[in-house]
Amino acid sequence: MSMEYKDSTEYKNSTEDKNSGDVKNSGEKKGFFARLKEGLNKTRNNIVNGIDSVFNGFSAIDDEFYEELEEILIMGDIGVNATSDILQRLKKQVKEQHIKEPAACKQLLIDSIREQMQVGETAYDFEKKQSVILVIGVNGVGKTTSVGKLAGILKDQGRKVLIAAADTFRAAAGEQLAGWANRAGVDMIGGAEGSDPASVVFDAVNAAKARHVDVLLCDTAGRLHNKKNLMEELKKINRIIDREFPDAHRENLVVLDGTTGQNALAQAREFGEAAELTGIILTKMDGTAKGGIAVAIQSELNVPVKYIGVGEDMEDLQKFDPEQFVNALFDGKTEEE
Repeated sequence: MSMEYKDSTEYKNSTEDKNSGDVKNSGEKKGFFARLKEGLNKTRNNIVNGIDSVFNGFSAIDDEFYEELEEILIMGDIGVNATSDILQRLKKQVKEQHIKEPAACKQLLIDSIREQMQVGETAYDFEKKQSVILVIGVNGVGKTTSVGKLAGILKDQGRKVLIAAADTFRAAAGEQLAGWANRAGVDMIGGAEGSDPASVVFDAVNAAKARHVDVLLCDTAGRLHNKKNLMEELKKINRIIDREFPDAHRENLVVLDGTTGQNALAQAREFGEAAELTGIILTKMDGTAKGGIAVAIQSELNVPVKYIGVGEDMEDLQKFDPEQFVNALFDGKTEEE
């Protein structure tokens, strides 16, 4: 049996107390780009300093020069496939432009990395259509908070949003999500702890249709008794949505922890076996040395990073902007500074 939480005061007191500091300190808080740039300090030390040493340490562009660059990019979690694509593009441009000095092709490398992360024009079509967004990922990556923040983003765009709290296996997951739903100002359909997640999604889908909701956001379990059960549960939920809401635009977003590097990639591949992934939400990018994973993901999975998170507050999740990310990574400047 599912339960519904409206914009009630049920969770308001605790969430208002907990987040009262957000308002007080909002004037002092840095902008998103400044926080992203600060958060990528460790990644910058991991990748950019090494790249600079290659460009400054070599007098000629030769095989050894490219091998050094390759090693630094792979060690920086940019991944084998992405590194190969980036260096192939770089070699082609160096040849076409008759570049001889290593330092002269640094900007070409930066542009090549940026090109590797383009999101695509249709990536955010779900914002304009009646959509069901399934948010998946293991426990501890920031999945539930990402659902709450995404609800806030869509609500601010004037969309009518409903949340389905289908993570019925983790203790207090529903209560945590209800707090986020309250902050975002949206309704939520939930279930008792241990109840069938698919039944919660079934009820939420029918409520979304009846209320003419623009976007239904479904939080899902990050862990069951074993991996096979978890994947089967996701497939079951997908079948219900396909059957009950066939005309809805579908999004399957996997939430990955940016601090886990290549492990995040392995998780995404596993979830990709149970659901056709359409995008990545990359969290905890404030302070990771493995930020290069943002570059690797699209090349390795052919799935774009759509959102990036740099903190705990509602506004700390934003659309992924490759230009902004590369500027932050390579210590670039924007108008904000």
